[in-house]
Amino acid sequence: MKSSAVQETEGARGPLARLLERRRPVILDGAMGTELERRGIRTGLPLWSAHALITSPETVGRIHDEYIEAGADIITTNTFRTTRRAFLRAGLPDRSGELTARAVALAGESSAAFPGERVLLAGSMAPLEDCYHPELVPEEEALREEHAEHAGRLAESGVDFLLLETMGTLREAAAAAGAASGTGLEFVVSFLCNREGSLYSGEPLGEAVRLVMRLSPAAFSLNCVSPGFMGRSLANLQSALRATAGGEHVPVGLYANVGAPGGEHGPLLMDVSPGAYAEFAMTWVDAGASLIGGCCGTTPEHIRAIAEAFRPERASKPPL
Repeated sequence: MKSSAVQETEGARGPLARLLERRRPVILDGAMGTELERRGIRTGLPLWSAHALITSPETVGRIHDEYIEAGADIITTNTFRTTRRAFLRAGLPDRSGELTARAVALAGESSAAFPGERVLLAGSMAPLEDCYHPELVPEEEALREEHAEHAGRLAESGVDFLLLETMGTLREAAAAAGAASGTGLEFVVSFLCNREGSLYSGEPLGEAVRLVMRLSPAAFSLNCVSPGFMGRSLANLQSALRATAGGEHVPVGLYANVGAPGGEHGPLLMDVSPGAYAEFAMTWVDAGASLIGGCCGTTPEHIRAIAEAFRPERASKPPL
């Protein structure tokens, strides 16, 4: 029997930390927005994938199901653009609270449909403006207020942890991480980098790690970079963690796109096959990554290929 001290220590760790301790690598799902586009669902800016929560929620749910069937341990809520600002930009009545809750509910229903093993829900938080235009990042007050609102809604709706995606500037990464930390949930900060391995804004990746580390994220990650350009960013991230973490192990994740991104839509052209993507993933795990998934353009077949590469005995769950 475990001592009460050990039980208390285990209880203090969140579900993501416990999963990362049990399994390596943990498999994250793949793209939602480009997968909706591939199925003919409207995804126009500025709401992008949030349109489907209004017009085709059953398709959102089915995509979640397919990623779980493919072997994902974590599915990401379709909340990349369910913010108040996105509805303001679209000139529509604000339905951000309603649709954030709907997105979490859809992910939760998919997770519950596979009772054999718990699938975690990652609450997606994104830059408030266009990911690929760092000059549009709002002022500090707006960053704090709007990220706190979104993070709070995700936490109240029942996600297991928060996934801060495609953070390409120092200011927004710090503000979003502060908002996530304020919920008390575990959170992961995932950076968008350029081909030189700096933040997309050109700011040093190491400085971003230093700013966020004081808030104790559960992991750091990189996303929406072509697989061929992940190596330099991963090396820079690991170097920054060695310099900042004080010897403490901090898990690292990667989820790449499979084409050259052309704005927030990401690519519809798939120029990296599932098999080739799995080969990239194996090199990332060999280099120390412990959380692997897919970003723009990836499909359930890309996630299946990863899962089969690492855990063939459980990769393909029976379909509903």
